[in-house]
Amino acid sequence: MTINKELTPVTARGEATRRKLLAAAEIEIGEKGFHVASVSSITTRADVGQGTFYLYFHSKDEIFLTLVRDIGSRLRKHMALAIEGIRDRVAAERRGLEAFFEFAHAHPGLYRIVQESQFVDEAVFREYYERLAESYAEDLAEATGRGELAPGNAVARAWSIMGIGHFIGMRWCLWQKQVPGPDVVDGVMDLIARGIAPR
Repeated sequence: MTINKELTPVTARGEATRRKLLAAAEIEIGEKGFHVASVSSITTRADVGQGTFYLYFHSKDEIFLTLVRDIGSRLRKHMALAIEGIRDRVAAERRGLEAFFEFAHAHPGLYRIVQESQFVDEAVFREYYERLAESYAEDLAEATGRGELAPGNAVARAWSIMGIGHFIGMRWCLWQKQVPGPDVVDGVMDLIARGIAPR
């Protein structure tokens, strides 16, 4: 999908309005889905005039794809801050998973928004996961180089652990509307740290 040149706010007030529209779009699209949500429902929720919308976004498609990228950026930042300063990689893995679950619980539209993006613009959908995986694999490779993890394919590990987090988050955060408890995280970490072979 081709999006026209991005409309960039030039003032702090303009950026605040843009953020307000994105927050409203997250709720509207997260609850109703991309095809049912409309520009008018987004502007009504944001409490701004419909004409104001077009000062910041060319279309519903554009705000949606901007939202997918914005959620991905906020998620990566949230997880990076959560593990900042943790020197033990296994401990960082646990805290990173907990941070993902916290974010998913706080943003109930996350799954629907990201999954629907593959039918609007597959490149943006792939970008969401690939950007997560790229930096994650780099971190795992560096930790392996420091001797904090056993040797292994960092890219395969990154995608595998992301998959675990994705489905645990879906089961607890999305369907049960709660953050997984310590016993669930213990089970996940036992699998990640030690695998399923008999010991």
